[in-house]
Amino acid sequence: MDRPELPLPQLHAFVVLAEELHFGHAAARLGIAQPPLSQQIRRLEEKVGHPLFRREPGRVTLTPAGHELLPAARRALGDLADALAAARAVGAGRAGRLRIGFAASLALTVLPRLLRDFRQRFPAVHLDIREMTTTPQIAALHDGSLDIGLLREPDDTDPELAFRTVLTEPFVAVLPSAHPLAAQRTVRPAQLAGSPFVLLPREAGPLLHDRITGLCTAAGFTPHVVQHAVEWQTVCALVETGLGVSLAPAGIRRMRLKGVAFRGVGPGTARTRVAVAWRKGDENPLVTHLLETVSGPVRESPHRRTPASSR
Repeated sequence: MDRPELPLPQLHAFVVLAEELHFGHAAARLGIAQPPLSQQIRRLEEKVGHPLFRREPGRVTLTPAGHELLPAARRALGDLADALAAARAVGAGRAGRLRIGFAASLALTVLPRLLRDFRQRFPAVHLDIREMTTTPQIAALHDGSLDIGLLREPDDTDPELAFRTVLTEPFVAVLPSAHPLAAQRTVRPAQLAGSPFVLLPREAGPLLHDRITGLCTAAGFTPHVVQHAVEWQTVCALVETGLGVSLAPAGIRRMRLKGVAFRGVGPGTARTRVAVAWRKGDENPLVTHLLETVSGPVRESPHRRTPASSR
């Protein structure tokens, strides 16, 4: 059996009359005349199949059917009001869900400040944060499963995505603390020519991988890679075991592993770029708000002092 549809204007009129128990007062509260109010109540009673009010001279009371309907009618109107408020908040970009991908090393640099600033402005927005390397982020932006990406060395020629630089930083040499080069303040890439390397696989971030191997090529050698690792934390952990050395963005110095030394790479001004990425033409107001929160470009000094605990 089909359930009768209960139009919301009729429910609203019913609830107001149930609270006032007076047609004149209820009509005034609704801003309508008494005949239209009576028509609304009559139509609702026809849908229910039973009277909702007893109409007596100078007195209006609820019937048992009216008493039964009243709590549900109030809930329905309340749910609608909540839904409308939520829809308005989402439409205005004050609420909703924003899916953000980020490269793991950015949890030590860009990400904390960005999330803190955004949450201060939009505390009702649910942030879905996903740790991903550059290539999966690009794929997720294309298929719509991410709204924003924070990644290294993006391909600016991608026709479907837009990019904004938020950080540039130099490279550092990542060495076991017992490595002879750890005694130096800076390391020239050519000095790493005889060492085995631990690097991210190229498919995880092709342009970043090429930037790192390009430093070696410019120094006259091809790095001998003995182990790949997808995350920089794993790269550093493998370096700590003595498996090899690496070249990495300077932000990973904040990992502060006791058995790892981070040394500046010089001479030169080679830097790696971090960008926020989003789909061109995305009309999600939360994306716009996050881009407004992003400041940039920011440069990290190549001469920042390495913490004692990571020497």
